[in-house]
Amino acid sequence: MNRPKKKKAHEKEPNLERWLVSYADFITLLFAVFVMLYAMSIVDQKKMEEVQASIQSSFSGPQTLTPALKVIGNKDFGLIPEAVEQPVPSQSQDEATAAAEAQEFSQVKNDIQNTLQEYGAKNEVQLTINERGLVISLKEAGFFPSGTAKVQPEALPLLDKIATSISRYANTLRIEGHTDNVAISSPAFPSNWELSTARANSIVHYLIEKHGFKGSKLSVTGYGEYRPIADNATEEGRKVNRRVDIVMLSSKGAQGEALKFGAE
Repeated sequence: MNRPKKKKAHEKEPNLERWLVSYADFITLLFAVFVMLYAMSIVDQKKMEEVQASIQSSFSGPQTLTPALKVIGNKDFGLIPEAVEQPVPSQSQDEATAAAEAQEFSQVKNDIQNTLQEYGAKNEVQLTINERGLVISLKEAGFFPSGTAKVQPEALPLLDKIATSISRYANTLRIEGHTDNVAISSPAFPSNWELSTARANSIVHYLIEKHGFKGSKLSVTGYGEYRPIADNATEEGRKVNRRVDIVMLSSKGAQGEALKFGAE
């Protein structure tokens, strides 16, 4: 018996668009990768503000170890803040110089005070530290005979000790002569101007010739009666005003000296 022949099943046509599924998966994964890289490259805004605040405080804050943020770079992932500790400077160069000079002036003052005690001459020299520097006031009664400009011989050993104390330092020295307001008139000194200047010159020549001070570090001026530090109406005040000041100038004092006296 002849069996009827089965009809052949209809062959499915090949699906030519199956590659789109794989392509879509690949695009999705690639998109996810770029999203991740983009997220990693963004710097947190709050952390960037902390970086700016840290930089500003480093120029104005006290000298302490302050937490700061250091920004490190990566060519692939952008900027990444990293917390570090950085020292913040507090003293300017001028402040550090002034502090060092103040210490030097105190040392010189102590040395001279010890010398004055040794010679029993505490009343013949007055020591003052101010914004100009160290002022060493040599009173007339201990160093100059009345109406003359030559240092009396018995005062030279004390002057030698003072010169030795200040010779260790490179500060500029200003030698200033002063008198009281009692007029003087003599062939050598027609007025107090000449007397005050001559006394300051005597000290300068002694420092150069006996102790080898450099002339470039010395200056001389005579103020006569016009820079009193006491009342000229009393004999005691006039004694104080008759003096020669050796001013060991600070850096600031040396720079502002002309302006200071020009304004008075």
